[in-house]
Amino acid sequence: MNLREFRRAGHFPTLICAFLYFDVSFMVWVLIGSLGVSISAQLGFDPIRDADKKGFMVAVPLLGGSLLRLVLGLLTDHIGARRTALLGMTLTTIPLLLGWLWADTFSEILLVGLLLGVAGASFAAALPLASRWYPPEYQGLAMGIAGAGNSGTALATFFGPILARSLGWHAVFGLALIPLLLTLVLFALLAKDSPQQPPPKSLRDYGLVLGYADTWWFCLLYSVTFGGFVGLASFLTIFFKDQYFPTDVATGQIYAGYITTACVVSGSFLRPIGGYLADRFGGVRMLMFLYGGVAASLMCLTSLPALPVAIVLLFLAMGLLGMGNGSVFQLVPQRFPKEIGVLTGIVGAAGGVGGFLLPNVLGTLKRATSSFAPGFAIFALMACVCLVVLWRLRPRWQNDFVSATPAPSIATEAVLAPAGAAGN
Repeated sequence: MNLREFRRAGHFPTLICAFLYFDVSFMVWVLIGSLGVSISAQLGFDPIRDADKKGFMVAVPLLGGSLLRLVLGLLTDHIGARRTALLGMTLTTIPLLLGWLWADTFSEILLVGLLLGVAGASFAAALPLASRWYPPEYQGLAMGIAGAGNSGTALATFFGPILARSLGWHAVFGLALIPLLLTLVLFALLAKDSPQQPPPKSLRDYGLVLGYADTWWFCLLYSVTFGGFVGLASFLTIFFKDQYFPTDVATGQIYAGYITTACVVSGSFLRPIGGYLADRFGGVRMLMFLYGGVAASLMCLTSLPALPVAIVLLFLAMGLLGMGNGSVFQLVPQRFPKEIGVLTGIVGAAGGVGGFLLPNVLGTLKRATSSFAPGFAIFALMACVCLVVLWRLRPRWQNDFVSATPAPSIATEAVLAPAGAAGN
């Protein structure tokens, strides 16, 4: 591919702005998870008795992102991706200010977390903004660049614990305003909406696709892959600290952040590989392999092995989950070629719900059993359920819509944008 032709084909400043918006939004979205150890220490949470509160605290932003993703998707359709993104970044300053200057109690932190969901809903504006500028032959590269913004998760897990130790966790919320406001200014100056805008989707469009059983199956599959990835990204700092550094409050959270970052990087950067391999070998076959691998690695983790082994297992599990995200969306456009924008909004929201449930399950079972093992066992069981579902659906899907030659990957990444991706 000629990169010079790629730059001329679309609007490169808008593509870079979409990446930066996505990146800083993901960083902010999981901020409470990366600061969970520091916040829990200040609130006086006990590692066992209050494990459920920890899980709920880091999960609330994921629920907020799930709920607001459809809202921002509808706004993107009706007022444009650029205006929606500017509105999203402006609203994101509110929870950051509250976290910096106000939140001190558990209920106040929960409110901040819920409001941070607007950052998690950035999918709905960032990806359509970039996608609509590029023709089909460049969609894969354009969406790969914009979608790489999920690496913002690693920024939060790496820098959050370090800054919290030096400056306090309140200050981290204030510092997060700096990259957000810089991105907002740059976005306002450089980003533009494409002149090619698809017709807006109505609420009726969403209602119609909910009548298909396959819509719900895709929601289940994505709630385990994306939900597992983002749920673990938010909770692993707490897991590593409580399980392997229980008495080292000062440096334990930093080591936990480093380890979590490594696991997050695995899931972030292997996602495109999952889409590519699904194109090559078929989405159903690829997903069956990935869910089997996730189940196996998590079942091994239930023994709560030594730290090096646990790191390897979670690095593997996060990588497989990231690849699963790309593989799920290799299948969606084949089943719903005319409803891609609507389906990705619904399926994406389901992924956020899965991310909300996972930390709650891990925290609640930790409190009930004094061990993280049952929570990981439940997650492994859900991966097995998805494996069985795919095994049962495979004959019908192959007869109905899974082509002998899998759909090209340009569609795989283009459909990541809820409610209004290019070409809809």
